[in-house]
Amino acid sequence: MNKERIEVFYFKYYKKLMLIPIVILIFALAYLSFFYARTGDLFVKDVSLKGGVSATVYTEKVINIEDLKVVLKVDSEVRRLADFTSGKQLGFIIDVSDISSDQLQPVLEKFFQVKLTEKNYSVEETGSKLGQAFTKQLLIAVLFAFVLMAITVFLTFRTFAPSIAVVFAAFMDITIPLAVVDYFKIPISTAGIVGFLLVIGYSVDTDILLTTWAIRKKEKSLFERMFHSMKTGLTMTFAAMAVMLVGIFVSSSFVIKEMFTIILIALFTDIISTYLTNSGILVWYCQKKGIK
Repeated sequence: MNKERIEVFYFKYYKKLMLIPIVILIFALAYLSFFYARTGDLFVKDVSLKGGVSATVYTEKVINIEDLKVVLKVDSEVRRLADFTSGKQLGFIIDVSDISSDQLQPVLEKFFQVKLTEKNYSVEETGSKLGQAFTKQLLIAVLFAFVLMAITVFLTFRTFAPSIAVVFAAFMDITIPLAVVDYFKIPISTAGIVGFLLVIGYSVDTDILLTTWAIRKKEKSLFERMFHSMKTGLTMTFAAMAVMLVGIFVSSSFVIKEMFTIILIALFTDIISTYLTNSGILVWYCQKKGIK
């Protein structure tokens, strides 16, 4: 399909196309509401946010992770720790709640059949109140960043429709990935919330680029300008997605995997929110204002 056919197709169906991300957003909000009603939280918190014990056992012994979870008898998350370069197993990270570090150690010693000392065992304990404080502060930081982003966008464009389109796209880029993370029951740590902070920055760059070319540039037609910004924006997005994929599959750090997974989902969401919904609002605005 050449560019002329794409232009004819898009201007004929742009109003219907812009509804696709909105429908997905409605489903995401409905699922988040259901999740909150069932759990009392907007997402699954890991030990760093809800409080508990994070223990690391350094061993090359191969174990069945599900068997360890059964032995622990509490809500737990077990991850394999591997060397970054060789992939060789270094040990296991065990996150548990509703149990103290003193109660956890003998259970692990019995399961791994080894005496745990400072050389092969480390433990960190986070109180529930401290975890709640972390959560509150990080969520305030995300909200504060979103509000500042919105103010900056409105001051930059000084028009309601294009500005609200950018802010709405950023809202979708946070809400939809959060619903996906909840659906797959991926625990979110402090690193995960930082990932959502980064999503705000990743989201608005393509939207601002598209908006600037649509309403401020005058050369060529509206479609040509938007198509040019889309090529640039998709190049940036696909490059970022490639980096995220490499980090997810190559890195042995759970923190990096968690952050990059959230950002990767958000980048995919940003493609449809920017080039279907945001672009549709811009086309409607430009036609109303006589911008060609």
